[in-house]
Amino acid sequence: MSSARAVQVWLFMTDEILFDGSEASGDRDQVWQPRGRDFDVAAHRTELLAIFDLVRNAPAWDHHALMRILAQHPRGGKGPGLSSLKGPVLSVSKGYFSKIELVAGYQQLTAAGDLPFEQSVLRRLQMKPIRTSSGVAPVTVLTRPAGCPGRCIFCPAVEGMPKSYLPNEPGARRAAQCDFDPYLQVRTRLETFEAMGHTADKVELLILGGTWNAYARPYREWFVQRCLDAMNETDDTHVILSAGGESPSTRDQTLRSAEGESSGSASLAEAQARNETAPHRNVGLVIETRPDWVTPAEVRHLRQLGVTKVQLGVQSLDDRILALNQRGHDVAAVRRAVGLLRGAGFKLHLHWMPNLYGATPETDRVDFTRLWSDPALRPDELKIYPCSIIEGTGLYGLWQAGAYRPYTDEELIEIVADCKVTIPPYCRVNRVFRDIPADDIVAGSKRSNLRQLVHQHMAAHGQTCRCIRCREVRGATVTEDDLRLVVHTYETDGSQEQFLSYETAEGKLAGFLRLSLPAGDRHFRSDGHLPELRGAAMIRELHVNGPALEIGATSSGEAQHLGLGRRLVAEALGRAHTAGFDRLAVISAIGTRRYYEGLGFERGELYMVARL
Repeated sequence: MSSARAVQVWLFMTDEILFDGSEASGDRDQVWQPRGRDFDVAAHRTELLAIFDLVRNAPAWDHHALMRILAQHPRGGKGPGLSSLKGPVLSVSKGYFSKIELVAGYQQLTAAGDLPFEQSVLRRLQMKPIRTSSGVAPVTVLTRPAGCPGRCIFCPAVEGMPKSYLPNEPGARRAAQCDFDPYLQVRTRLETFEAMGHTADKVELLILGGTWNAYARPYREWFVQRCLDAMNETDDTHVILSAGGESPSTRDQTLRSAEGESSGSASLAEAQARNETAPHRNVGLVIETRPDWVTPAEVRHLRQLGVTKVQLGVQSLDDRILALNQRGHDVAAVRRAVGLLRGAGFKLHLHWMPNLYGATPETDRVDFTRLWSDPALRPDELKIYPCSIIEGTGLYGLWQAGAYRPYTDEELIEIVADCKVTIPPYCRVNRVFRDIPADDIVAGSKRSNLRQLVHQHMAAHGQTCRCIRCREVRGATVTEDDLRLVVHTYETDGSQEQFLSYETAEGKLAGFLRLSLPAGDRHFRSDGHLPELRGAAMIRELHVNGPALEIGATSSGEAQHLGLGRRLVAEALGRAHTAGFDRLAVISAIGTRRYYEGLGFERGELYMVARL
């Protein structure tokens, strides 16, 4: 990261790293850094070199192997040693190096030339390797608290939080500790990833916090600009806007960099242009909103911001259930929103909630099938959020009155298992339980490991899930000879979708591309708000799985560097031409524009286009 000062005024614990700061006393200008960055590597050079040699040469690897190595080489040569091991697990205490310190030590010693850098060694030292196992570093930020157009009975409204978020949720806690400042949120997450040993030069930015479109347009544009400034490693000179987009209030202030000079972007367009070659390139930008707030004008503005994926709170596909839970929209609004977004090339990430007020296990099973049987839906990604009872909500009152019954853990596991076996291979299930702390759930399931329990149930009953997440190669080594091209074709109400994928013989997924071929008159029609898509087929997503690698890094069998992206694009070009299209558009993220230019695509107003 650059030497520009960041701003932090709290001593706080994230879910991975302790950040060092100081208590606020009217002065927000404090320097923060992840724990481990001040670690004195030179003082422990001998122990660290011995540890890394054992890590490199260990024939098999798991968490227990690392613990045994640390027991042999405690900090300063002082510690209980191997005799303290009771079984295969050693509890890391004050006498042992932490993973943060090990990563910092390895990075510094390899940079100094004291030992050669090996990606395999760093992966063995990484904290939470699954975080970037899908190929990108996900950075989640929250918008400042503001009102919500919805009045859902299950949704909590806590002062100081965006609607539906709770202060104890990890992402919400981090955002609040950064005062919902977009620059600080992104900077802290990038620093965290790097301190954990992860590569963070390909970033999927997820902007959460409720209904995105309900915020004032100046605030939305400023928010994205500041996120990009953080990825671009420009300084933190900026003016904080209120969520309503008004002029800065008396509590807002301009924050200067350590050098005293501003290198921040002057506009959103400038921040976007810088990000094309930035240290942390934005390869995906995600927002969340409501179906009834999706309009042609808003769709166009999303593209101007650089958005590539939309999370849509659907919750149910039954008008009776939507009305009982006071969602404020019907299924027709969902179908319209999905059609507008898919027609504009966006990835579709829908939220679905079992156990809503008025639902039963039987009606939930039927409702879930509508996601796939209705051609107007058929999402690319899905979050399954079992309804939780939170104190202060309308649902909490119904539960107290005996009018609502939460499912038992056993019922919920069976429902989700039955749902997962029906998911088509072109959809990815990102979550099966919301990250709500158990203490905040008054009644209902508190099983944060619900996905694991569901998979155990499925294995015991001979069931399998074919979703993308369950089939990703992740950290496995693959070769070109291991892979074959597989095509899954399905129809929507406005297009034929082709899911092109490279898979192993066992069905493990190394990379995929979503090709959309508009059907009927949509092939020739201009929607007015996006005229450059007239007569064009569309690449809605290109993704290669496996651990995130640095741009330009050398491959050692990772799927990301087998040229699968280029091969998938070439296949899409041929298929679009065969289908009668004269152009192929791609909904490029800001940080992937130059990649597509290298494949022959040219810049349009909001998309990149190749002539066929």
